[in-house]
Amino acid sequence: MEPRDSELRKELNATLQARSELGPEYESALIDSFLEKLDQRLDVTLDQRVRRHLAEQQVTVARGARAPQVPLGNFGERFGFGIISLILAIPLSAIGVANAGIEGLAVAWLGIVGVNAFQAARSRPLFRRSEARTKSEWED
Repeated sequence: MEPRDSELRKELNATLQARSELGPEYESALIDSFLEKLDQRLDVTLDQRVRRHLAEQQVTVARGARAPQVPLGNFGERFGFGIISLILAIPLSAIGVANAGIEGLAVAWLGIVGVNAFQAARSRPLFRRSEARTKSEWED
């Protein structure tokens, strides 16, 4: 257990003991006080983590490496999206056929295909910049 956790546990125990001594009429004030201390502790912890992460990125960039990039999507996300869209295609097709016949079915499936195409294009851009650009003879 970290020292910070033990400090927080002591604060909680003190709050609970004060509640039992003071009674339920002071309960909301005691809880608000404890939550304020917890909020301050979380702010400090998050601030430290953000600063550490930014420092690591700056060191990486200073060493000449590329800045880390967040992947746009992975196989699980794309697979899950496809499965969900196929499951939802069944009631959408039934609603489309019931309300507008074959034209409604076509519109429903065009929408399903459009949403899946957009998702696929979002996760895999068509034009990617190459890592190392070749130098032409026109450049210095």
